[in-house]
Amino acid sequence: MQKKITIDLTDPAYSGLTNVGNAITKDNLIIINVSTGNYVALSKQCTHQGCTVGFNGTEIVCPCHGSKFTTAGAVIQGPATTALAKYKTELTGDILTITL
Repeated sequence: MQKKITIDLTDPAYSGLTNVGNAITKDNLIIINVSTGNYVALSKQCTHQGCTVGFNGTEIVCPCHGSKFTTAGAVIQGPATTALAKYKTELTGDILTITL
């Protein structure tokens, strides 16, 4: 059975996600509002050596060795050679559901 995470976008704890370009972290995920009604959920674990990546507003960066990823999880710059794990997102009203 697949695990699902639900986020109520009206909850003040997640209010940042209502603005395009903003991101939050939850559990082991980075969740980004990439365009109106379009969200991406990616693993926070770098595919190079497992360090925790962060979002700088335009791209995802690994602080350990400098790997960079797009907001879709694709590698921009190594040493990582594999994209970040990406999870299905679905927005229904104000509820964002992420399927792991």
